[in-house]
Amino acid sequence: MPKKVDHQERRTLIADALMRVAADQGLEAVSLRHVATEAGVSAGMVQHYFRTKDEMMAFALSVVRERSQIRVTEAVARLGENPPPRLLLRTMLAALLPLDEGTRNDGRVALAFLAYTAVRPAAATGLRAGTRQLTEFIAGVLPEGRGDAAAAGLLALMEGLGVYLLGGQYPPEQALDALDAQLALLFDPPAAG
Repeated sequence: MPKKVDHQERRTLIADALMRVAADQGLEAVSLRHVATEAGVSAGMVQHYFRTKDEMMAFALSVVRERSQIRVTEAVARLGENPPPRLLLRTMLAALLPLDEGTRNDGRVALAFLAYTAVRPAAATGLRAGTRQLTEFIAGVLPEGRGDAAAAGLLALMEGLGVYLLGGQYPPEQALDALDAQLALLFDPPAAG
């Protein structure tokens, strides 16, 4: 009887290898050959599942996004039902920050993919929809009148903090303090005077 192959498992094995190569050596080192070597499979197998580097990169990013979504879902679930909006946003955004070694590896891949899409905008199609949905969700949680601009600013802060965390310029505590300061401005603005 022929062996049944789990194609999703193989694609994930290859994507994990891609992420290790990208996290350890940078995106420029990602190639079908390097990823195959890291995964312990043939280059032909990698090409069977991913015809192009763009397909391989998009799948790896989807794996990172799925892991991030799981982290956010678990962190928010620990808050219980109907958490205060400010705590909800802080918990979500903190779960997305690369605060430990596991999340730093995912963060390196996500950052590399963002750089990759800067010169290949077509590769960012799925990323745009996800960013729009997250911005709309955050805008809906912010105090009335804050809107999409404040939500986009909060996301930009989170992304910038992520870059500084990955580069070692900020320790986790400083990044979380900056996030808390921005949330305070949005939820408790200084009185006009």
